[in-house]
Amino acid sequence: MKIGIISDTHGSLTFFEKALNILGDCDYILHGGDILYHGPRNPLPDGYNPKELANKINSLNNLIFTRGNCDCDVDQMVINHPIQAPYVFTQLGSLKIFLCHGYKKSKEDLIKIAKNYRADIFISGHTHIKELYKYEDLIVLNPGSTSLPKDEIHSVALIEDNSIKLININNNSVIKEITMK
Repeated sequence: MKIGIISDTHGSLTFFEKALNILGDCDYILHGGDILYHGPRNPLPDGYNPKELANKINSLNNLIFTRGNCDCDVDQMVINHPIQAPYVFTQLGSLKIFLCHGYKKSKEDLIKIAKNYRADIFISGHTHIKELYKYEDLIVLNPGSTSLPKDEIHSVALIEDNSIKLININNNSVIKEITMK
């Protein structure tokens, strides 16, 4: 199974399409929130076009969303996929995944929740900072921001063939990779 992970697109059609080009033919794409709106503290990202981004999202059928702090009720009115809040717990193949944006609780509290659910992977967004590491028997992943990264490297993550990779969407280079189990 091939699973793509994106987060913090903030209305950028340009970077969403770059992310899709990198992720290719994923069985599922998980989105860590902050989908359409850039937020009052953020600059407008390149390719800011929330209406067309919503249309692009609606043309796809393999997306799972969690709600971010910049997402609101009107976003759900234009996106046909459920935007779940505050958490998504799903099993894709043999992987148990706990997904949330990660702005209401500390990372430590969220890791505890993920471990209580016996998740294999905890995925968050919000910080726009990439993370990928093992914490005991849990993999902790933040794919960074697709459109407004803190370190200027636009990124996504990919779960495939028993590994997780953080990938630079501008040049398709692997930033970091870990093997599961």
